[in-house]
Amino acid sequence: MTLPEKLLVCYLLLINALGLLFMYADKRRAKKRRRRIPEATLMAVAALGGSLGSWAGMYAFRHKTRHPKFYLGVPALLLAQAALGWLLLRQ
Repeated sequence: MTLPEKLLVCYLLLINALGLLFMYADKRRAKKRRRRIPEATLMAVAALGGSLGSWAGMYAFRHKTRHPKFYLGVPALLLAQAALGWLLLRQ
């Protein structure tokens, strides 16, 4: 594996862990009626490559699963990112 590939894998692991962590943190804040993480931030993390972690966090913590922006948007981002990855790996 080349250095750019290793860096990409590290980036994807970190951004997906961040997506999972943000869903967990926002759910805890919601339960405690504290200041929340903005939806735009949650979606930005998913759009920047963290869609798998965000999607896993949605269902692991039962958070944002009734909001169309999330239950439709995050899987759509995941599919688009997977398709892009597949196209890049084919070359």
